[in-house]
Amino acid sequence: MAEDPTARLLGLRQSIDNVDAALVHMLAERFKITQEVGRLKAEFGLPPADPEREKQQIAKLKELAVESHLDPVFGEKFLNFIIAEVIHQHEQIATGVIDLGSAT
Repeated sequence: MAEDPTARLLGLRQSIDNVDAALVHMLAERFKITQEVGRLKAEFGLPPADPEREKQQIAKLKELAVESHLDPVFGEKFLNFIIAEVIHQHEQIATGVIDLGSAT
């Protein structure tokens, strides 16, 4: 008897949904921490971006991507997207455009 592709597809999609949910939760936690970094930088007049740290993080992520059999170019693009958003938030915090102090 042949396997039901519909049932298998449903199971795979449920697994994808679970991973997507975990990614969203992990990103939310990451941004809580980077928002705290943004407040600290604003308090002490530090620049929103740290190009040397970003370069180091990208290199580490690309290594992790290769170890995990993920395209390192995709990994770099993904991290660059996150870094750009973090810098944007840090700029907004520094200029008082947004106050994430009350964010939960």
